[in-house]
Amino acid sequence: MLVIVLEAAPPRLRGRLALWLVEVRAGVYVGDFSKRVREMIWSQVQAGIEDGNAVMIWTSNNESGFDFVTLGPNRRLPVELDGLKLVEFLPPAEPARPSG
Repeated sequence: MLVIVLEAAPPRLRGRLALWLVEVRAGVYVGDFSKRVREMIWSQVQAGIEDGNAVMIWTSNNESGFDFVTLGPNRRLPVELDGLKLVEFLPPAEPARPSG
């Protein structure tokens, strides 16, 4: 199983992913591919994401049963802890204060 979630991605990237994967919700793509095809699809995401962000999740033979990678600006960052990949949340950005 392979899942890709896009946020703020250009329409051409969304259309490109729709060639290989089923878009089950806006920006959420699902499919089942080999490692080689998965890496090719991710390279397409990397080339076309622009200012957006993405996460790709796939079935893996590890403790969690899945693995994932992220791309682009996001408050969620993957962190490995004792062999498990977890998600760390960055604090929210503070609004700019007016000078004066």
